[in-house]
Amino acid sequence: MKNISFITLLLLVLASCAGQHDSTIYSVTDFGAAGDGKTDDAAAIQKAIDHCSQNGGGTVIFPAGKTFLAGPIHLKSFVNLHFEPNSMLLANPDEAVYTESAFGDNRGEGMMWLSGKDIENISITGTGTIDGNGVAFMGKELDDSYELKPVTDFDPRPHVLTLVNARKVNITDVTVRNSAYWTIHLVGCYDVAISDISLLNNLKIRNGDGIDIDHSRKVRITGCFIESGDDCICLKNRREFEQYGPCRDIVVTNCIMTSRSCAVKIGSENMDSINRVLFDNCIITESNRGIGIQNRDEGTVSDVTFSNMAVDCRLFSDVWWGKSEPIYITSYPRAVGNHKDAGWRFPKGATEGRCGKVSDIRFNNITCVTENGIFIGGDEPGKISGITFDNVTVDFVKRSPYPGGTFDRRPCVGEGFVSAPNVGLYADCASRITLRDFTVNGGLPPMFVNCTEITK
Repeated sequence: MKNISFITLLLLVLASCAGQHDSTIYSVTDFGAAGDGKTDDAAAIQKAIDHCSQNGGGTVIFPAGKTFLAGPIHLKSFVNLHFEPNSMLLANPDEAVYTESAFGDNRGEGMMWLSGKDIENISITGTGTIDGNGVAFMGKELDDSYELKPVTDFDPRPHVLTLVNARKVNITDVTVRNSAYWTIHLVGCYDVAISDISLLNNLKIRNGDGIDIDHSRKVRITGCFIESGDDCICLKNRREFEQYGPCRDIVVTNCIMTSRSCAVKIGSENMDSINRVLFDNCIITESNRGIGIQNRDEGTVSDVTFSNMAVDCRLFSDVWWGKSEPIYITSYPRAVGNHKDAGWRFPKGATEGRCGKVSDIRFNNITCVTENGIFIGGDEPGKISGITFDNVTVDFVKRSPYPGGTFDRRPCVGEGFVSAPNVGLYADCASRITLRDFTVNGGLPPMFVNCTEITK
């Protein structure tokens, strides 16, 4: 157990004395990891993880003060990866080492770096850092973003952490940063707790989602700070993983989020159902869009509550989808196109899709400071229903040089943008919208309504 700090050892001993199961401790340096930030330590780290799991489980330590460069690593059951203070696991910048797709047969949306499938009782803990080395996989830096390197049906950019069919997962305290693509992707997972992490992605990197909850259940996210170019927290049901069923029973509390896309999003990929969801006591700041429900597939969204939230939005450049909508509820058929992954967007054999219903969505005690209003829109009457706004305030504050008067419906069939006067609420083709204590400040009209029933 050499190279383990006294504090880490003491904490493990105290945990044992407190009644927790005694764990065997393994340092990755004992298995040959150099920790010099230059040598690829993936093989040594994998040996430590395999040995730990095969011997009944325990803790694999990344010692303080060292940087462990590594290519792809597979997590195993009953293993806690523990990062001591000032330790770092850094993604190898060589694109050639990433060959395992993050989406199965769909190889057009990135590869896996840290991953685990069909595993249980795993943890990632400590106050060290997991760094995806994102800029190394980008093209030229622009004023508002990084160029994406041209790809066809294979994108080598690594996702930081992909867990598929994992049960009893705990991720706490660590800093996860600089992802080149999605950061934490939970697929078909059950009983997941993510708490007190800092997830800090480069705000110029597109596709840099924070946490994606995909076909997963019983997920709790609390006390996290998330910055990401793309969505901070996103719930979805991707078609590649349809065997894992619906996404439901999700709780997010006490988080702070910043995004150049949508801080909290449900969709757009949703071929199943998403329901029983709660976001509470969260702050969204300096985001291009605040809270978004973006249904673009045949799945449904229902029984979702957003409460006690502060939403701060402003317009950023046209590189990013969204037009500073603080709240955005839509259901439109997905656009038909020749995108690299278009073959995975529609049901097998179909060349176009349809969108499911969005119903019973509640917004309670929400304050919005924004350059645009709330947008609700569906492709036909009744597609969106049962939306309640209770004690919701919209304050217009113009802070960017970009013109307003536009809502962003993308990705959808037909015109992606809606031109409209700035109003507190724009609603098109919706039913059973209830407003209680709905306030619009800033000298603008409270609402524009088309084919929509409003109850006050």
